[in-house]
Amino acid sequence: MSDDLTIDLDAAATFQRAHARLLDQHRLQLLLGRGDADATLAALTAYRNPDGGFGHGLEPDLRSPESQPAPALHAFEVLAELGPVTSPLSAALCDWLDSVTLPDGGLPFALPVTSPSGCAPFWVSAEHDVSSLQITAITAACALRVAAHDPAVAAHPWLRRATEYSFDAIRALEGRPHALVLAFAVGFLDAASDSHPEAVPLLERLGEYVPADGLVPVEGGAEGESMRPLDFAPLPGRPARNLFKPEVVDAELRALAAAQQDDGGWRVDFTSYSPAASLEWRGYRTVSAVHTLLTA
Repeated sequence: MSDDLTIDLDAAATFQRAHARLLDQHRLQLLLGRGDADATLAALTAYRNPDGGFGHGLEPDLRSPESQPAPALHAFEVLAELGPVTSPLSAALCDWLDSVTLPDGGLPFALPVTSPSGCAPFWVSAEHDVSSLQITAITAACALRVAAHDPAVAAHPWLRRATEYSFDAIRALEGRPHALVLAFAVGFLDAASDSHPEAVPLLERLGEYVPADGLVPVEGGAEGESMRPLDFAPLPGRPARNLFKPEVVDAELRALAAAQQDDGGWRVDFTSYSPAASLEWRGYRTVSAVHTLLTA
């Protein structure tokens, strides 16, 4: 973390112990260099189904138990953080994703929700037979980060199919897409740039839809909800950072550090759909904020 960015890591850990789910407590401890990979995997496995997918609220606003694409991306996030440690959970998750991928190579935004209680309406009402660039791109991006240290994921046919679909869908975009689609497409291209030379020119093209200040309002979201520069480019030294001037990123990093609350955690600017999800998102966001600031 840069010397001029100040956060209270002890307070963040205290917040997690008091309010966050066990998985995000372990994730923060890993970030701070005192975590346990086996314990983190055990916490993640609690959300796993026998089919190899994940559910049970791993995506906090999708609390239904069945396996879904959205929890898969969160599982890959954790599996990427565990690198260079690998787990057979990763390849098995790719197997499950391959089984629900549509013929064009994309994932549906969501599969049928069996228990809608506590679920956001956009998950419950999602089309099940239409590919979603939003969910496919972010899931593939997270899987590509796992693939960097896990050969089983790197060689898996599902990742190839999802990557090809995402490239094709991004090339076909005409005009600025929804803020979340834009952010997740940028994240996909950033992750893919290590292994696919065509990613950087496409990333530069998408950059035309990102304003200089990096603020893209989320249509249909909560009042004031926006994608911000660090949502597009959380990591230094990555191609996505080239979308923003250094002073814009510096200002966002300072604002992120200043946003730590008195209780030690961070808040989110979007709507949560259950009391449990409200706290779980704060724990998730706290891990994300600490990671971004520690790597700044």
